[in-house]
Amino acid sequence: MFEEKRVPDRQIRAAQTGTTVRVYQAYPPAIADAALERQTFVEPFKRDRMTWIKPSFRWMAYRCGYGSKPGQERVLAIDITRGGFEWALANAALSKPRRDQDEAAWKQQLKTSPVRIQWDPERDLDHTALNFRAIQIGLSGEAVDHYVDEWITAITDVTPVMRDIAGLLATDQLHKAVKLVPHEPPYDLPADLAEAIDATG
Repeated sequence: MFEEKRVPDRQIRAAQTGTTVRVYQAYPPAIADAALERQTFVEPFKRDRMTWIKPSFRWMAYRCGYGSKPGQERVLAIDITRGGFEWALANAALSKPRRDQDEAAWKQQLKTSPVRIQWDPERDLDHTALNFRAIQIGLSGEAVDHYVDEWITAITDVTPVMRDIAGLLATDQLHKAVKLVPHEPPYDLPADLAEAIDATG
């Protein structure tokens, strides 16, 4: 009997190369245009706020409504170094304690870690929640400085792709929309890092 291979519940999946991993963010035009021109984030981007990066294209599409939500009209793909990405994971606290983690230790970690991790239900192209999760990574403090000053290797405007997909979905052309979604294979994590962020695949 054929059995469909189940996607692990908490697995990082991302467009990637041997040296970079792609994450997504959505911003108003003023921040997006400045970032595209300088190929990093500059004013009016605010370093003193937590900034969330998302490796999942589909989760980003859900979050910004394919670029239709106010303040999220422009969707950027940001390529960052794998070293930077893994530094963020290694210096993160989960938004909820690991199943085997002491609550007091977790609360202390929350206070001292510059990175926050959430595992939220992945979404399909119609924004329906799926039975496995996508990682969201919140950067603050020194993590934002590393991100802006060191990790970013390229920024690309993917708003047109988002809008093309939305248009195809609006005209019942899911088969065409699916073809525009970037390939996001599993990201191979070192075992200690996978355990630290409660990944399961």
